[in-house]
Amino acid sequence: MPSLILRTIAGLVFLIAMLGLALFGSAGTPDYWRAWLYLAVFASCIVLITVYLLFKDRRLLESRLNVGPAAERQRSQQLIQGLASMFFLLVYIVAGLDHRFGWTHVAPVLSVISDLLVVLGLLIVFLVFRENTYTSAIIEVADQQRVVSTGPYAVVRHPMYSGALLMMVFTPLAVGSWASVPFVLPLVLVIGARLLAEEKFLASRLPGYEDYRRRVRYRLIPWIW
Repeated sequence: MPSLILRTIAGLVFLIAMLGLALFGSAGTPDYWRAWLYLAVFASCIVLITVYLLFKDRRLLESRLNVGPAAERQRSQQLIQGLASMFFLLVYIVAGLDHRFGWTHVAPVLSVISDLLVVLGLLIVFLVFRENTYTSAIIEVADQQRVVSTGPYAVVRHPMYSGALLMMVFTPLAVGSWASVPFVLPLVLVIGARLLAEEKFLASRLPGYEDYRRRVRYRLIPWIW
């Protein structure tokens, strides 16, 4: 238990510090209220989700700590995770550079609305964790794992990616940058590639998944894909 708590705290501190460094380091100043607000919103949501898992689903929390390219077992997924991490950070770095050089302007009210949509994206991720204890950070099928088709899984087959995508689409505007919006696109493509690989894996390894795919039509975005 103490080890899990320490590793969880270390992971949270590393993530927030990395985002802060990407934003304020590239901005070259701490005078960046949108970045402060975004980090406060993001960190609060992540902490609340983590505390919930700590008390309700430590097994899932443990599996979520095993994350990143090195945790993947397939070379293709290691590459995808590496690209995802790179594009993820680029969104924040370009936003910080935008703030430094004043390339674009985002209305303050739009930034605040975008922060609320970031919260919505993370709420979807939380609902996924609450519904499915087997939401591992890597592509795998655990012992006794079953198909989950309730909650957000009744709407799309990969709701965690949907929540993460919603969060990332509105992150640039939340931190006040139109210039970083295009850098979300390669991240979306990487998520799509991982999603397709995961579907292929689950269809071959998880009993009942094929039937679930027939019943729930959309993978990521309702009525679109």
